[in-house]
Amino acid sequence: MNSSQIIEKDIILAVYKAEQSVFRLTDIAMMTGENDFSRLNKKLNYYSRTGKLGNPRKGIYTKPGYTPEELACKIFTPSYISLRYVLQKAGIVFQYDTSITLVSYLSRKVEVENKSFVYRKIKGYALVDTLGINRQENHVNIASPERAFLDLLYLEKDCYFDNLSPLNKELVFNLLPLYRSEALNRRARKLLKNV
Repeated sequence: MNSSQIIEKDIILAVYKAEQSVFRLTDIAMMTGENDFSRLNKKLNYYSRTGKLGNPRKGIYTKPGYTPEELACKIFTPSYISLRYVLQKAGIVFQYDTSITLVSYLSRKVEVENKSFVYRKIKGYALVDTLGINRQENHVNIASPERAFLDLLYLEKDCYFDNLSPLNKELVFNLLPLYRSEALNRRARKLLKNV
């Protein structure tokens, strides 16, 4: 086996052994110890053309069977899944939407492989505070229903919620200070008053 075959085997082996299934170029460089980004990028593009890796978006590589949620958290970082996507799954918002909604440092709507990802910008101090955000084994960062409720209420003053009973009021009140907004504090307490 020549040296390029060994490097190829090491890269593919490292990617397939990793528990995550979505990678950026820097993730793969750190796993393999490859410090020549140009060379690594060429190899990864070759692997995507030959079907060894997926390449759903420029600079992002995937193993077969990756989840859209994991991809969503890699497109823009830092970001975490929140807002209507989480509230819908928790039974707080009933209106069905196929988009994955996230909170990030910018606002964008991105379409990748017929899946819609909607990123909403939030203040940096609230974005980087991990209180109420769960990091799952597959490297997906997802807000608790309470954090998603406050994120949406912070971003949309006139939003409507179908069912607030699944929310843990004590947790909501513990999360309120991270937004540094007295107006949000008043709106949340008013909505949860009779729950």
